[in-house]
Amino acid sequence: MSASPNIVFLLCDDLGYGDVQSLNPAHGKIATPGMDRLASQGMAFTDAHSPSAVCTPSRYGVMTGRYSWRTSLQAGVVVGFAPSLIAADRPTVAGFLKEQGYQTAILGKWHLDFQYLDPKTGEAYSAKDYSIPPVGAKIPDGPVSRGFDSYVGFHHARNMEAVIENDTVVEHDEAVNMLPRLRRKAVEFLDSRRDQKQPFFLYLAVNSPHTPILPSPEWKGRSGLGDYGDFVMQTDDTVAAVSDALERNGMAENTLFIVTSDNGCSKEAGIEKLAAQGHFVSAQFRGSKADIWDGGHRVPFIARWPGQIPAGTTSSQLICLLDLFATAADILGQPTPAGSCEDSVSFLPAFHGRPVVSTRNGVIHHSVSGHFAYRQGPWKLCLAKGSGGWSSPTEAQMPEDAPKGQLYNLADDIGETHNLFESKPEIVNQLLGLLKSDVERGRSTAGPHAVNDVDKIVLWKSEKRPSQKEAPASQGAKRSD
Repeated sequence: MSASPNIVFLLCDDLGYGDVQSLNPAHGKIATPGMDRLASQGMAFTDAHSPSAVCTPSRYGVMTGRYSWRTSLQAGVVVGFAPSLIAADRPTVAGFLKEQGYQTAILGKWHLDFQYLDPKTGEAYSAKDYSIPPVGAKIPDGPVSRGFDSYVGFHHARNMEAVIENDTVVEHDEAVNMLPRLRRKAVEFLDSRRDQKQPFFLYLAVNSPHTPILPSPEWKGRSGLGDYGDFVMQTDDTVAAVSDALERNGMAENTLFIVTSDNGCSKEAGIEKLAAQGHFVSAQFRGSKADIWDGGHRVPFIARWPGQIPAGTTSSQLICLLDLFATAADILGQPTPAGSCEDSVSFLPAFHGRPVVSTRNGVIHHSVSGHFAYRQGPWKLCLAKGSGGWSSPTEAQMPEDAPKGQLYNLADDIGETHNLFESKPEIVNQLLGLLKSDVERGRSTAGPHAVNDVDKIVLWKSEKRPSQKEAPASQGAKRSD
C-alpha cells in the first residue's frame, strides 16, 4: 500500500444538491444508491459550494485553487477553439500531485479551452469553419500540458462527439456513448493500478446529467421521472462502478474518493415538471444553475476515506471546490506551490470533525452573468437585485426601485426569501468591505498580495457594465455549456 493516498475526484455536470436522495430525503425522488452508499461509508458536506454557478469557472477553481473571475473570464463560459484559460506557468493540482510522485489522469470534460491544430500545417482550426474539430486535430495546450499524464474525453457539450486521447482527436462518436465510455475507462484505469505502488490522482469529469440529456437505452424509463431522472440514475451507476472497482482492487482503504458537482441543476432538466412530480432538484434551496442564490452553487459533496473519515457522518462546515488543491497539499504535508492557491483552504480537518482553520474571511460566489455574492457564517450578501442568472426574477425583471442588493441570514432563512439588505446596513458594509479586499488583494487567503489578470473587476454588475478598458465579459456567456 502506498504511503500517499490515492485521490479520485468525480465531478458531475449540473447535478443538483437535491438530486442525491440521501441529501434530500423528503423531496428526492430519483434513486441514487451509489451516492447514498458512499455517504453511508463517509461524510456528506451540507454546505459545500462550487466557485461559480456555471461550468468553466468552477473547473478553473478546482484545477488552480483560484477564482476564475481573477482572469479575463468575467461571466459565462468558454466555448473552445481558443488558448487555454489556465496559463502555462500556473500550477495546477494535477501538476502538483505529479511532482509529488502521483500518476495523474483525467477522464471526461475539460471546458477550460484549448486549441485544435491542423496536424500537417500546425495552423489552428476555427470554430467558424468546424462545428466539431476534425479527427487527427492536435491539441497543444490541453490537460496533458497542464499536469496530467493522460486524458480521454472531450472539451464541452457542443463538441462531445469529438473524442480526445491525450493531445489528439481520435474519433467522432455519438454523444450518447460518452458516459458509458467514461465509466468503462475509469474502471479500466483503476483495474490497471492494482498492485501498483505509485499513488494516483483520477479526475473523472463526467458529462452527466448535463445536456444533451441522453440516458443509454438500458437506462431509459428506470426513474419514472423522464430522461433527466434516468440520466441521474446512470450517473449514479458510474459512481457505484468506480466505488466497486476501488474495493475489488483492494484500493478503497487508501483512497480519498470525492463525488460532487460543478454547479446546480439546469433548467433544461425540466425543473418545474420534476417538482410537480415531487422531486426538488435544489432541495430546500432557492434557484438553480446560473443563479447567485444557493441553488446555483450549493452542491452535493460526499467524501469517503476509510480510517480517516468516520462512516455515516455529516459536516455543516462551509467549503468550496477550489479547496481541493490546498487539501491535497495538506494531506501530503507539503506547502502549496508559489503562485498558486490564492483562494484555496484545506478542508482536511473537517474529515476528523475539527474546525477548518481558514485565513479566508468568507467564500465568494459568482453567477453566470458575473454577479457576486459574499458568504461569511450565516450571512450572505448578493450584489444583485434578482437571481443574477436564469431563474425569475432575473435582473431585467426586477423593478428599478428594488434594493440594489440582497442580504440573507441563512441560519433563519435558508430559502433566501427575506431580504435584509436595507435593514442591516452594518452587515452589508462589513461583507462588502471584505469582498472588495479579497478582490483587490488578488487573493482571499493570507499571504503576499497577488495580481489579478485584469486591471479592473466590476462588483456591481447591475449598476454598471464594464467598459472596453475594464474586465471584458466572456464571449461564451450562453445558456448551454
